[in-house]
Amino acid sequence: MKKIKDVQDEIIRLKSEKDVCVAAHSYQAREIIEAADFSGDSFQLSVMASKAPQKTIVVCGVRFMAETVKILSPEKTVILANPAAGCPMAEQFDKELLTAIKKANPNYAVVAYVNTTAELKTVCDVCVTSSSAVKIVNQLPNRDILFIPDQNLGDYVAKQVPDKKIKLMQGGCPVHEAVTVRDVEDARKTHPDALLLVHPECIPDVVALADFVGSTSAIMEYAEKTDHSNFIIGTEMSIVENLQYKCPDKRFYPLTKALVCPDMKLTTLADVLRSVRGDGGEEIILDAATIAAARVCIDRMIELGG
Repeated sequence: MKKIKDVQDEIIRLKSEKDVCVAAHSYQAREIIEAADFSGDSFQLSVMASKAPQKTIVVCGVRFMAETVKILSPEKTVILANPAAGCPMAEQFDKELLTAIKKANPNYAVVAYVNTTAELKTVCDVCVTSSSAVKIVNQLPNRDILFIPDQNLGDYVAKQVPDKKIKLMQGGCPVHEAVTVRDVEDARKTHPDALLLVHPECIPDVVALADFVGSTSAIMEYAEKTDHSNFIIGTEMSIVENLQYKCPDKRFYPLTKALVCPDMKLTTLADVLRSVRGDGGEEIILDAATIAAARVCIDRMIELGG
């Protein structure tokens, strides 16, 4: 029976031998992150992958992330380590529905959270991340904004940019959306000295109670740099584990045990090994027209400082 370290060593050896880069989302298991070339939130991964010298990128995350990597690096071979890893939020709207909504609201600029499919990005005006959404929406010349698909992130943005008229749709991350005010009350009672750090994908009532609101990477950076030593983490539970490794002298607690993304948990170290070896995973194939059209809203995000 192979030990985890043996599998990691084999992955690292094969990466070098086969000119492969492994990109792991921050929600991945620790043993995967340790074997990866880099980790980060969804858009960070795409940018880092586009700059990587390797010709093949194995994405340890979910499908929309691998699609974004392909959009930014069409010349590279992009492999999704576990083909079943999707994202319910990214799949809540399709191109036909959004096209119909745009026709009914012709004066609205369509702002798409990066957590959307490549197909949906082809009919959006600009893409945003959870860390850049406020800045980008504020810079848009349009007063009327249609924000998709996450109504909770959209509500957070609307409160930060009150001079914009932001129309929201019924959509969001089912994992973050399940967090309740009661969860916050219980966590604060159990850990009264801890700061509460939450992702803006949580419902507005939970966001309003937080000491800090930010993207996955912003939460991690805040926890690492602040002098405070105790934190309640209101995003996927993997961040609690990863922060504990980064900051062994600090303490981190999950806001609720329900903060587990089943799609992120699908990818295993064995999936990564097979993908790097060349007999596993799924190559992401996007036609040139889709890549070109989807790239427009991503380039606009980069242009506006995303």
